[in-house]
Amino acid sequence: MSKIEFPLQGMHCAGCAQRIERALRQLPGVEEAQVNFGTERATVVYDPQVTPPADLVRAVEALGYQALAERLTIPIGGMSCASCVAKVEGALGKLPGVVAAQVNLAAERATVEYFPGAVHPADLHQAIRQAGYQPLAAAEEAPDREQEAREQELRALQRKFLFCALLTGLILLGSFRALVPGLNRVPRPAMYFLLFLLTTPVQFWGGAAFYREAWALLKQGAADMNTLIAVGTSAAYFYSVLATFLPDFFRSGGREPEVYYDTAAVIITLILLGRWLEARAKGRASEAIRKLMALQPPTARVLRDGEEVELPVEQVQVGDLFVVRPGEKIPVDGTVEEGHSAVDESMLTGESLPVEKGPGDQVVGATLNRTGSFKARATAVGRDTVLAQIVRLVEEAQSSKAPIQRLADRVAGVFVPVVIALAVLTFGVWTLFGPPPAWKFALLNFVAVLIIACPCALGLATPTAIMVGTGRGAELGILVKSGEALETAHRLTTIVFDKTGTLTKGEPEVTEVVTKGTSGQGTWREDLLRLAASAEWGSEHPLGEALVRAARERKLALVEPEEFQAHPGLGVQARVDGREVLIGNEKLMTRAGIELGPWAGSAQALAQAGKTPMYVAVDGEIAGLIGVADTLKPQAAEALAQLRQMGLKIALLTGDKELTAQAIAAQVGIDRALAEVLPPDKARMVQQLQGEGEVVGMVGDGLNDAPALAQADVGIALGTGTDVALEASDLTLIRDDLQGVVTAIKLSRRTMRIIKQNLFWAFFYNALGIPIAAGVLYPFFDLLLNPMFAAGAMAFSSLLVVTNSLRLRKFAPQP
Repeated sequence: MSKIEFPLQGMHCAGCAQRIERALRQLPGVEEAQVNFGTERATVVYDPQVTPPADLVRAVEALGYQALAERLTIPIGGMSCASCVAKVEGALGKLPGVVAAQVNLAAERATVEYFPGAVHPADLHQAIRQAGYQPLAAAEEAPDREQEAREQELRALQRKFLFCALLTGLILLGSFRALVPGLNRVPRPAMYFLLFLLTTPVQFWGGAAFYREAWALLKQGAADMNTLIAVGTSAAYFYSVLATFLPDFFRSGGREPEVYYDTAAVIITLILLGRWLEARAKGRASEAIRKLMALQPPTARVLRDGEEVELPVEQVQVGDLFVVRPGEKIPVDGTVEEGHSAVDESMLTGESLPVEKGPGDQVVGATLNRTGSFKARATAVGRDTVLAQIVRLVEEAQSSKAPIQRLADRVAGVFVPVVIALAVLTFGVWTLFGPPPAWKFALLNFVAVLIIACPCALGLATPTAIMVGTGRGAELGILVKSGEALETAHRLTTIVFDKTGTLTKGEPEVTEVVTKGTSGQGTWREDLLRLAASAEWGSEHPLGEALVRAARERKLALVEPEEFQAHPGLGVQARVDGREVLIGNEKLMTRAGIELGPWAGSAQALAQAGKTPMYVAVDGEIAGLIGVADTLKPQAAEALAQLRQMGLKIALLTGDKELTAQAIAAQVGIDRALAEVLPPDKARMVQQLQGEGEVVGMVGDGLNDAPALAQADVGIALGTGTDVALEASDLTLIRDDLQGVVTAIKLSRRTMRIIKQNLFWAFFYNALGIPIAAGVLYPFFDLLLNPMFAAGAMAFSSLLVVTNSLRLRKFAPQP
């Protein structure tokens, strides 16, 4: 099975999304399909051997919507016959996300339609190379079709709104003639005819989209928001046309003909205004993705045959040597081979200080080179770069559905038929029981009920908040894999932390050197550390490496041992400067026949403090102790304190002994430490907490944390961790900073608060607005809702939901 994601155009409410979902799910080979109204994207899990991407496009277009694919033209060198064309087309057509590929032998170029979320231009170039031909510089690359389509929609809506607003202003002046001196002298039939001429373009040009989409749905036996608008405005318009051209029909019934052109025109104009503002707001909601994609530079300086060549970045291949100068962005991921520089990685890590880079160091595409020039070997290009993976994760999260959205989807699915039924019932009740002229009251209330109803607000309530929340999370260094993960994070009750590499640095450090005597301790301690580190010179054990590192940090002069012998599980023995040095645990000292004496108590104190005591014996006598520990990260205690203030329980999960686990837990204020837990049992411990009724978040970074991350309700992986841990997690923290855990949970809580506000407004608005539009207040307060005000309320409802979601763009975690 393959997974593909592509943008859509033409949706106007949650009902549109549901219809596209149903159509896609009915295709053979499609396992799952989700359409997100807020992001206007479809995500499909399917078998491309059964249903190629082109079939997905046709299924969407058959419903009257568009699936937006990018188009790229690639010049190709080396083709000589028709079989070359077939080979290239076949190679391109096999790529997931390629809708169509056509190769023109005479022009020596391929034109490819593809979904950028599923395939990258670099993948197209690579497929051509694998077919045995050479892709040349891109001759023509269409701009982002999704962004272009949004901009075209905005321009079209703006034009229609401005034109309709101008005519509607004139219509209102003609409808309220008493406000304009001289208009009262115009005969009523003439004024009605003039209003007819002014309203007709608004009705059938400004409202063309409503009619077109309502008709397309009617042919399928369905209805949506466009149906409500088309029926409501048509009722007011055609009633007015009848009154204009057949006034005697009304007079024969004892009524003077009246027109409601202003009602139809104002409704259409206000809805166009609402859609224009809504489209602008939704464009701002997806701004995070555009910001991320804009970070990558368009070209790269690559060394080919000893010469520096500037190429489009999609033509860079793994293994290419590229050059980066001061002030330039790094084009792709790579490893520095020559030169030194300081790189600004703030776009990736949020850390403002530049990071020094030299031979052997990794550099990430789209980060900014500050000072020196360097050459680097490309290790990841196209969709495999860190930036591309971040963009893909954010897109998938924004397009996914949170569980809370299911309620809104169920309501939206039956909303339009229920509203139409209520409007017809309203018309019938007012016709039978309304005061004279009953037809007038029945018509106006019928139109008001149709127009005030707004399933759009329900459809936008959740996805817009998820979209903005995940985008803001990416800007803060938090990658959210799905809307479900973002929603679940706000319900967490317990956070479980792995110790090594998560709470601690994952690298043992010398914390103290204990020697005997009271005078000259400083000198003697350094001498003891120098002897021990020299003895460990050839050791690969982490504790031995910690001794060597500590001595070098203090600039001590180390010497290579004359003799060296490792005792696995015990320690080492070496001759340094003619002296016998023995370093290790209690068992090693006992085996060597060395008396521990009072040093045993000192060793016990170190162990109780969570440190590993290392005895150092010189010439058969213990000279001191060296305490080594995996120290806490600087921000660990503060981050955990904030989590406790947020009402969360904290637990520690480690394979260390109980004594060490309790010592670490005491340092950071953790109440519950689960010690001596083997890697296979970590997931079982998380499951045990879940069995106690806890909603568990697991924070880890290692390979052995992956099962626990997957078992937890929300797995949170540090970006410095293993690929397996990142894959098993629901949230990824790009920075090695536990403050990100606090930020992620706060972001989840804020997002859910926004979603609940949106849903409350959407339900409350319709629950209150529809009965008022139907006239339930008239018997008590003589109050009716004018359809024009209903149109304004409907437009305001959707706009309010989107604007409320946009407040998440300003989310900033407070300490």
